[in-house]
Amino acid sequence: MMNQQNQAKILGLGSFLPKKVLSNADLEKLVDTSDEWITTRTGIKERRIASEEESASFMAIKAAEAAIQNSGIDPSEIDLVLTATMTPDHYGCPSTAALIQAELKIGHVPALDLQAACTGYIYGLQAAKAFIESGLYRNILFVATEKMSSIVDFSDRSTCVLFGDGASAAVISAEGTGFKIDHVDLAADGAQAHLIEVPVGEQYITMRGKEVFKHAVRRMAHSCEQCLSTLELQHSDISWLIPHQANGRIIDALGRHMEVPEEKVFSVIHKYGNTSASSIGIALDELLQQHDVASGERLLLVAFGAGLTWGSAVLTKI
Repeated sequence: MMNQQNQAKILGLGSFLPKKVLSNADLEKLVDTSDEWITTRTGIKERRIASEEESASFMAIKAAEAAIQNSGIDPSEIDLVLTATMTPDHYGCPSTAALIQAELKIGHVPALDLQAACTGYIYGLQAAKAFIESGLYRNILFVATEKMSSIVDFSDRSTCVLFGDGASAAVISAEGTGFKIDHVDLAADGAQAHLIEVPVGEQYITMRGKEVFKHAVRRMAHSCEQCLSTLELQHSDISWLIPHQANGRIIDALGRHMEVPEEKVFSVIHKYGNTSASSIGIALDELLQQHDVASGERLLLVAFGAGLTWGSAVLTKI
């Protein structure tokens, strides 16, 4: 049986969003679209766009510094850097995690990237949980960072209205108090990989929106049910639902399925759009800045992305 002291807990969170705002009105000048069209179909009003200097690693480092400060641990105590991104500084090598490790000057600890697109935050939580609870590491810096503007074709109105840039970070530890990672449910379906992809030899992301929508709601709902079932929880046991910020309609449909009151479904999509792997972490950080979460309350996180990949996680405040 797992030692209770080895249970993985989120001790501190941080996030970073570029200052530049790209509004729907700005997009009206670039492509044949309108604020009404975008808002009605996506729930997005604006998104943040990184400058040339604000790379994925730059944003990650800013988020990581905040998470480390909020965790209360010394940077020298971190023994693994884990990064989720589909928009790394360098395609191939070096890893974005290695660049983060070097800039933070935390010593020659292991550093690695993982890629599960928009589900990267959930996949990263599972990896960190496994590393912590196996006893292999004690304090993990987990960062999700995305410069989606680097792979978006701003002449394609079907995709350019959706995505934004940003980073989120968490210090996950075997010790201390915060949010216990109770359980993570993960899945993938590579047979549907063509629905969201950056084709070989090309720069920009492509997506078959209608088909993706159908998969997203069904797959996320099923994962949530699996996660709750494993923990023997009911829908009513969840205090907050924090979904991947992909589309307002998807978020609304998922909230109804999970029977979570609308005011308990936390969304920042109107401000930031879809920031891929970093979106759940950004939303979680903002939730905790705006609302008090009492000891014993549970949060349900869920995501869906390219791969296809999807997953969910339950956190409990301790």
